Amino acid sequence: MNGSSDDAVPSRGESDAAPPVPFPERGRLLGMDYGTKRVGVALSNPDQTIASPLETWEGQDEAQEERRLKTLVEDYGVAGLVIGLPVHMSGAEGGMAAEARAFGKYLAAVTGLPVRFWDERFTSIEADEHLLSADLSRKKRKGIRDRLAAQILLQNYLDAPDRERSPGTIRD
Repeated sequence: MNGSSDDAVPSRGESDAAPPVPFPERGRLLGMDYGTKRVGVALSNPDQTIASPLETWEGQDEAQEERRLKTLVEDYGVAGLVIGLPVHMSGAEGGMAAEARAFGKYLAAVTGLPVRFWDERFTSIEADEHLLSADLSRKKRKGIRDRLAAQILLQNYLDAPDRERSPGTIRD
């Protein structure tokens, strides 16, 4: 979705970023566990104390993602986005982290909302452990895993004593 207009929304691969916006301390947040095949989505309550799994996006193109995201933001009155940042065990960022950052910048441009990136190490593993202990079939686990990982990611953010710590917000 590239255009020459000043309000054109950059595609995921572009480096344009929305101007920095203060991250809200109140209001619903969407947590997003980015993956190349699926994106898990979770939602917080307005007090930012409880995260709940919401849905999984699978195989959507950018136009579908934009429409769905705008609908969620409007329907739930979302105030900010928390995007999972897949970092290595050392804390270093690799290729997937760069993709997640591009995804976050793209979503910030689409919604005009502030974005915070948050370390997502072990969220998928933790989600798998919960689902295995629930004795769900492999097919049912696959359908729930990403939104549960998004919930864990968002809850970790909500529970953090210092939400300002690295990886931080978009500051480009």
